[in-house]
Amino acid sequence: MQKKPLETLLNEGRRKIQVTDDELTEAKRRRSLLTACMRRAFPGSTCYFNGSVAHGDANTPLTDVDLGVILASADAEGYGPEGKDALSLMERARDAIRADLEDEFPNLTVEVVGRRRAVLVRFGAPVTKGQQDFTADVMTAIPHPTGVGLYIPNNKIAARWDRADPVSHTLMVHKAIKDTNLVFARVVRLLKHWNSTHSKPLCSWNIKALALGCIDTPMTLIEALQLFFTYGTEQLEEGPTPDPAGVAGDIPLGLPITDVCKRLRTAKNYIDLAIDHETAGRPLSAQHALHQVLPEIIPDIDPADAEAAAEEEAARLVQSVAMTGSAASGLGLVTPRVTSTRAWAP
Repeated sequence: MQKKPLETLLNEGRRKIQVTDDELTEAKRRRSLLTACMRRAFPGSTCYFNGSVAHGDANTPLTDVDLGVILASADAEGYGPEGKDALSLMERARDAIRADLEDEFPNLTVEVVGRRRAVLVRFGAPVTKGQQDFTADVMTAIPHPTGVGLYIPNNKIAARWDRADPVSHTLMVHKAIKDTNLVFARVVRLLKHWNSTHSKPLCSWNIKALALGCIDTPMTLIEALQLFFTYGTEQLEEGPTPDPAGVAGDIPLGLPITDVCKRLRTAKNYIDLAIDHETAGRPLSAQHALHQVLPEIIPDIDPADAEAAAEEEAARLVQSVAMTGSAASGLGLVTPRVTSTRAWAP
C-alpha cells in the first residue's frame, strides 16, 4: 500500500464526494425553471439562491436545491407577523409550478399542506443515477420593515413568520471561498460528510456558520479540519451557534449539545493525533487516525501493513517513555486496526 500524505488523502477523499458536473448542471437547470415560474407568479419579485448548490459545497448524490423569492411590495402587503400567514403565497407558487412544469415532469408533485417554510417540489425524476428523486424547496419571503433581512414563513409557530437573512449567508460563504482560495468549500464538503457519518450532530448551515468564524485564509485541508474542530468545540461548549448575519436566532442542533461537543472533541483529538504521527514520520499511523474521522472516504491501512504500523506505534511508545517517562498518551495508545470505527466516544 502506497504511503500518502494526509493532504493527498483528504483531496482524494473530497473528490470522491463532491458533486459531479452533470449533477450540478441539471440541478441548476431545474432551479432556473423554478425561477421562471416564480417570476411569472410574482411579477417584480427578486429570486435568490441558497443551500449547498448556491454555496458551492454540494456533495454527491445531489438530492435537492433551494430557491427563495422575495415578493415585491404589492404582493407582500398585508403579510407578516402582524398580518396574514404565507399559505396563500405558497399555494400561488404551487399552482405556477404545476402549470409550468407538469408537461416536462409527468410525475411532478408539489406540496404545501404541512410544510413549515417552503413549498416542496418533487420532480419524480432524480438528478443522480440510483437516487429515488430530486426535490426543491421554494420559499416565499417578504422584506423586513427595517430593510435588513427578510421574514420567511414558519407555519409551526404562532407568529407564522421568522426573521432571517439567507441572502447575506450566501454572500458570506462566497466571500470565504474566495478569501481561502476554495479551501472553505472543500473542507465544508469533508465536514458535511463527517457529520453524516457521525449521527448528524450539526445541520449543514451550523457547519458553515462555525467555519465562517475560523477558516478565513488559505491553508491546507488538514489544517482547516484541525482549526474547525478546535474552534467548534470551544464555541459550542459556550452555547449554540449564533446567526453569523446577526438577524435570526441561534442555530438548532441535531443532538443534545453535550453529545455534539463530545463528537467534535473526539474528532479534534484524532486530527491532532494524525498530524502528530505525520510530523514524526509515522504515515501509516497518521492515516489510521484520519480514517477514524472520515471512515468512508479515507481508507484504513491495509492488513498487509499492520505489522509496519505496529512498528511505528512501538517506536512512538519508546520515544514517549524516553521523553516523559510514561507511555500513556490517550488516543495514541491505540494500535492501528483495520476495522472502521466512529470518531466519537460512546
